[in-house]
Amino acid sequence: MKAPEDPKRRKLLAGLTAGGAGAAALLVAGRAAVTAPAGTAAAQEDAGKGYRLTEHVRSYYRTAGI
Repeated sequence: MKAPEDPKRRKLLAGLTAGGAGAAALLVAGRAAVTAPAGTAAAQEDAGKGYRLTEHVRSYYRTAGI
């Protein structure tokens, strides 16, 4: 004997399936975004070096009167 179908349970299972597919898509997209292009290696090395007095910063200080 077959159990009667419950529409609430069917909607719940469909929602869980769609949510799982969405989560998997976000995971894959997130991993692709984490992978850095090859040209940014120099930028990553410089990122941890701290404050630098560049020409742009000097120009700001001159115009700001600091």
